[in-house]
Amino acid sequence: MSEIDHILSKESFSREDIILLLDAGPADRVKLFARSAEVKTQYVGDVVYFRGLIEFSNICGKNCLYCGIRRGNRNAQRYNLSDEEIIEAAKFAYESNYASVVLQGGELEGEVFTNRIERLVKGIKEVSDGKLGITLSVGEQSLDVYKRWSDAGAHRYLLRIESSDKELYYKIHPNDKTHNFERRLQALYDLRTAGYQLGTGVMIGLPFQTTSHLASDLLFMKELDIDMCGMGPYIEHADTPLWEFRDQLLPLEERFNLALKMIAILRIMMKNINIASATALQAIDPIGREKALKIGANIIMPNITPGAYRNDYKLYENKPCVDEEASDCKNCLEARIHMSGNKIGYNEWGDSLHFKEKH
Repeated sequence: MSEIDHILSKESFSREDIILLLDAGPADRVKLFARSAEVKTQYVGDVVYFRGLIEFSNICGKNCLYCGIRRGNRNAQRYNLSDEEIIEAAKFAYESNYASVVLQGGELEGEVFTNRIERLVKGIKEVSDGKLGITLSVGEQSLDVYKRWSDAGAHRYLLRIESSDKELYYKIHPNDKTHNFERRLQALYDLRTAGYQLGTGVMIGLPFQTTSHLASDLLFMKELDIDMCGMGPYIEHADTPLWEFRDQLLPLEERFNLALKMIAILRIMMKNINIASATALQAIDPIGREKALKIGANIIMPNITPGAYRNDYKLYENKPCVDEEASDCKNCLEARIHMSGNKIGYNEWGDSLHFKEKH
C-alpha cells in the first residue's frame, strides 16, 4: 500500500498526513479527489444548495492588506445599496426558489449598522413569508449584536479567519486595534454562543504561507467544530500592499490545485459540513467551481447583486460574472451544476447536517 493510500484509509489525519496530502503530485491527487468525492456522496449526497449572494456595500472599516475594498484604497468606487434594492434582490431569490440568501458587505460596526442589518433581516423574512434562510457575512461584532441579528431571523454566519496562524495573520493585516487576532477568534466563539451555524475559511496561496500553515488551518477548523466553510485561492489585487509580493506567489494553477486539495481534505476530515465552491476558483479556471463540486463542495452562491454594482465589490482581480444580471447567473449555474453530476436543492435551506446532528 502506498503512503497516500495508507493516509486515505485512516479515520483521522495528523498534521504530517495533511501536509503530505497537500504536497501530493498529480497521480496521488487523483486518489485524494476520488476519496473525497466518495465521502461527499456518502455523507451529503449529490445535491447542491444555492445561497443567493447580495454584496450590498463595499464600504469597509477594515484595512486588510490583501483586499480590494480595504478602507485605504482610494481607487475603489464605493457604493451602498438601498434597503429597497436589497429586499428586491432577496425577493428575486425567493421567486427563483433559491431558499437562502447571503448578506455580505464591508465590515462596519455601530448602532446605525446594527439596526440596519436587523431591519434587513426582518424585511427579508417578511417578503419571503419566513421561507428564505439567511446567512450573514458582515464581520466582527459583539455577542449582543450577534444575538439581535439571530433573534431577527438570521441563522448562519460566515466569518473567515483568513489565517489561523497569528504570525501570518499579522503579515496580511495591519497590527492595530482594528485588526486584532484574538478578537477575530472571540467573534467565532461568540457566534457559536449566539446559536448560529458557524462558518469560517482561509485564503490559499497567500504570500509567506506554507503547507504547514494550511494544515494548521484545517486542524483549526476541525477543532473549532465548524458547520460550514468558505475558502478559495488568493488572487492578488493591484491596489493593495500585498501586491508588492506578487513575484513570490505560486503560479495561479498551483494555487487553484492547492485550493481543491484543501476542499477535498476538509471534506474527508469533516464529512457532513457544508463547503462552498468559491467564486475565486472560477476566476482562475472557467470550470473551477464545477471541479470543486465534484470533489467535495456542496454549496454555490449565485451573485444576485444588481449588475450595476458587481464590478465594484472587487476583493481581487479578474472577478467572474460581473457583467451578468441575476437571471443570467441562475441559468448559467444550473447548467454548470448539472455538468458536474449534481442536482440543485431548490426550495431547501440545505442547512449543515453537522449542525443538525449536534442539536
